[in-house]
Amino acid sequence: MQLAGRFAEAQHNERMSAAKPGDHRDEAYWREFLTHPDSLMRTGRLVFSRIPSNPRCQLCASPFSGWGGRVMKIIGKRASHGNPNLCNGCENVLLRHHGGAEVPSSILFADIRGSTTMAEGMSPTEFRELLDRFYTAASRAVFANNGVVDKFVGDEIMAVFAPMLGEDHTARAVTAAQAVLRATGHADPGGPWAPVGAGVHTGQVWFGAVGEGQSVAITVVGDTVNTAARLAAAAGAGEIVVSADAAAAAGLDPNLPHRSLALKGKAITTDVVTLGVRPSGAD
Repeated sequence: MQLAGRFAEAQHNERMSAAKPGDHRDEAYWREFLTHPDSLMRTGRLVFSRIPSNPRCQLCASPFSGWGGRVMKIIGKRASHGNPNLCNGCENVLLRHHGGAEVPSSILFADIRGSTTMAEGMSPTEFRELLDRFYTAASRAVFANNGVVDKFVGDEIMAVFAPMLGEDHTARAVTAAQAVLRATGHADPGGPWAPVGAGVHTGQVWFGAVGEGQSVAITVVGDTVNTAARLAAAAGAGEIVVSADAAAAAGLDPNLPHRSLALKGKAITTDVVTLGVRPSGAD
């Protein structure tokens, strides 16, 4: 596992170091990096994501704690002192090559529905444990489908699926959303241990590094992100609201029922389909 990770990291660093001196903010360079699938990088992330335990690096998925964190330290990877969401290796890359580009990507939002009511009936410690369990389950689903966890906000996860980790980014986002629902028990006969709804959209985003000095983070911004967030807000527990554009890009059944939603802040309605997950053994 260490060897696969070393190969992936070596290729990643080699590609990032190929920029000419002084062009670290060059959008054309970032677009080239972000839009060309890298099989070794995907392999490295999948290897790292299977090593316990959370928390882990937002980009390469290397773990920071437990025996997995100790393994990473052997190869020189550890949590950054300036950004707890990144390892020292990925942070150094972002510091050296600060910038980003507009690229096609798919966005997933998933959150716990009714969390305010749930928190009312729990102690703060119990609610924190529920959130930790959700974060762990959701991030595993994202990493398993070669997505990047952008952030956790309250009871919500935001993830981005970019071309650099596979051209089928929209299908991967939808599969990850279904995996989140399964991981939270929505396909179990006894019902979910956390009621979760999700939204998926695809389109152009700005993907890159923001911030200065040691406070650099990877993120995505743009209308595609805002639309995905609105779709998730419209989802009920056990539902994935997928925009018609994302459904077509993911190759979903064109005969799925469509409807139009008036999303908050959007001037025109958005055509969507709704998916779920079926209990094991269901017809």
